[in-house]
Amino acid sequence: MSYDHTHVQEFFTARAADWDSRFPDDGPAYAAAVRDLGLREGDRVLDAGCGTGRALTPLRAAVGPSGVVVGADLTPAMLEAAVRAGRDRHGQLVLADVAALPLRSESLDAVFGAGLIAHLPRPAENLRELARVVRPGGTLALFHPIGRAALAARQGRQITPEDLRAEPNLRPLLAGSGWRMTSYVDENDRFLALAVRES
Repeated sequence: MSYDHTHVQEFFTARAADWDSRFPDDGPAYAAAVRDLGLREGDRVLDAGCGTGRALTPLRAAVGPSGVVVGADLTPAMLEAAVRAGRDRHGQLVLADVAALPLRSESLDAVFGAGLIAHLPRPAENLRELARVVRPGGTLALFHPIGRAALAARQGRQITPEDLRAEPNLRPLLAGSGWRMTSYVDENDRFLALAVRES
């Protein structure tokens, strides 16, 4: 897939209306990944590239009514689908590019990114922008409800050594962007890389 923003918007705009119905069983995987992020009552969290907002409900449950949940996405149609699904009740939706977030530096405790890394136009720079908005010691979860091999099979392609989500590629990419990887899981039914914001 091209990393051009226009192409990304076109890709997701065409799929927004039926996105949730294409993946109806992902809810428990999202909830488990949010649990592993280790959020606490009152925390401030960003769902980066939130799409239709499937993570917003478990994120809100994790931070409680005193916490802050923001969902940011580049594609208006995905945010509109999130509103239709009622997920805007669980967090504030913002039309924004993760390359230039409209958030103060160190204003968040955590970032959750489902399926995000494959769509970042400049991964190192974009991960640095996510680090900018998270306080030192805050956390990042890069998640997908299925692992790399299962996703490649679904898309009819092979995993290549250049895959950014491969641990030997992702660990130094995160380290060079202000994050220290603390956990890496790539199984058929789950991909989850956790990292901590370095000071």
